[in-house]
Amino acid sequence: MAKPNIILILNDDMGYSDLGCYGGEVQTPNLDNLAKNGIRFTNFYNTARCSPSRASLLTGLHPHQTGIGVLVNNDGPEGYAGSLNNKCVTIAEVLREDGYKTYVSGKWHVSNSPYKEADSWPTKRGFDHHYGILQGATDYFYPIKLRRDGKNIEEEARNDPNYYLTDAISDQAVAFLKEHHQNFPEDPYFLYIAYTAPHWPLHAKESDIKKYEGRFIVGWDILREERLQRMKKLGLCDENLKLSERDPTQRAWDLTKNKEWEARRMAVYTAQIDNMDQGIGRIIAEVKKQNQLENTVIVFLSDNGGCAEPMGRAMKKLTNLDEWKSGRIKTKDGRDILYGNRKSVIPGPANTYASYGTAWANLSNTPFRKYKHWVHEGGIATPLIIHWPNGIKFKGKICHQPGQLPDIMATIIEITHSPYPEKYNGDKILPLEGQSLALSFSSTTSIERTLFFEHEGNAAVIQGNWKLVKEYPYSWELYDRESDRTELDNIISRYPVKARELELAFHQWAKRCGVIPWDLYLTNNRFIQY
Repeated sequence: MAKPNIILILNDDMGYSDLGCYGGEVQTPNLDNLAKNGIRFTNFYNTARCSPSRASLLTGLHPHQTGIGVLVNNDGPEGYAGSLNNKCVTIAEVLREDGYKTYVSGKWHVSNSPYKEADSWPTKRGFDHHYGILQGATDYFYPIKLRRDGKNIEEEARNDPNYYLTDAISDQAVAFLKEHHQNFPEDPYFLYIAYTAPHWPLHAKESDIKKYEGRFIVGWDILREERLQRMKKLGLCDENLKLSERDPTQRAWDLTKNKEWEARRMAVYTAQIDNMDQGIGRIIAEVKKQNQLENTVIVFLSDNGGCAEPMGRAMKKLTNLDEWKSGRIKTKDGRDILYGNRKSVIPGPANTYASYGTAWANLSNTPFRKYKHWVHEGGIATPLIIHWPNGIKFKGKICHQPGQLPDIMATIIEITHSPYPEKYNGDKILPLEGQSLALSFSSTTSIERTLFFEHEGNAAVIQGNWKLVKEYPYSWELYDRESDRTELDNIISRYPVKARELELAFHQWAKRCGVIPWDLYLTNNRFIQY
């Protein structure tokens, strides 16, 4: 049998339950159809932040092992250098050695050198071709440092009055598929599609926003309740699961002023996801046109939970003060860009730069609490859809098997039978940390796992029904995931022995994987690993 093609789709800053097939309000018929004919995972986890998640996803290792312990700043020793190191290999490097053609369309964000060519750029790490951005965020209508195979092509966006980054990422993915089919029809391919949507800024096409006019005017309190009921009906969670309380820093919807403006923010955010799904539909259509759908593995997930990051006018600093530019001073037609979540400014157009705020992120992460950055469920729980007609026996299956990002590489290695190297380009490569999810494609057997997480001092261990978790700098908490996945009843005082056992396991993992204790990291004058 021919080796399967692999399409890996990652989106940016989307909450656990935003997709229609996970209970959300957004219209995602293409992803919903993949879920209907594939598998939805309910207990899959990312690493709470964009760069570490991308590093872990691409390499099958924990992020600290790859050189990206926090973000892409060069903050210390090798595990925190901000770029993929030579102790890891990417999925593209492994598959290209096994005869695959490799392509990436979208956001890279695993290099500490976004503007000066470096060994950590996509075409240096196993990809034959790249289109997109290397930094973490950008203007959707006029991206900064848009690149094709390393060359700056900003003029393509500047000269196109209809340019929109999400569309461009989708359309380039389709173009890669067409070029591959024409030039290498006998070779399998690995296509990595890394959307920036729905990461801030809130930029969307007005035609997409209009679909959601009035949809969110009932407010986050009612919508969170409704979402949870849909999730229960879909079988995504237990019937007895309790909804976490509204974030205590946020007002009840009934007491909220400027309701129309607030509803518009969520409508723009939702439109960003809707547009991404439209693009995924065009990609699937091209795969079908080439008669490759049956033997193509399509994987979809998000890099972290919904983002509660505020956006004041100070965000304008990111336009011109350093190399990590994420926005511009003016639009390409010369208008001033209005930065920040100003109630006098309607978000969405090219001359705005805003985020959707904590209360809407709380909706995105229904039924959980916390957000991107934290390793409570709201920060790390992600939807995961896998579609592969030739390889998945249970169509429409909802799988509760726990897993995390390194498992994606392990799964691809198993189903492609591609060898994972002990050495690559003369460098010794760390062994895979993930376990393959392929058993879930044809079996109901669940594998016992212990999963570990650390980001900015926030830490967690998941083992069976237990979850030990802490928010830096506070104490550890312990939860029973079977009866309390929303983390409402801290039972650590009732099970101190189990909590200590899990804490010791965490420290052993952290020492092995090069995690720096966050207190020492913050001193910035010495870095001592565990």
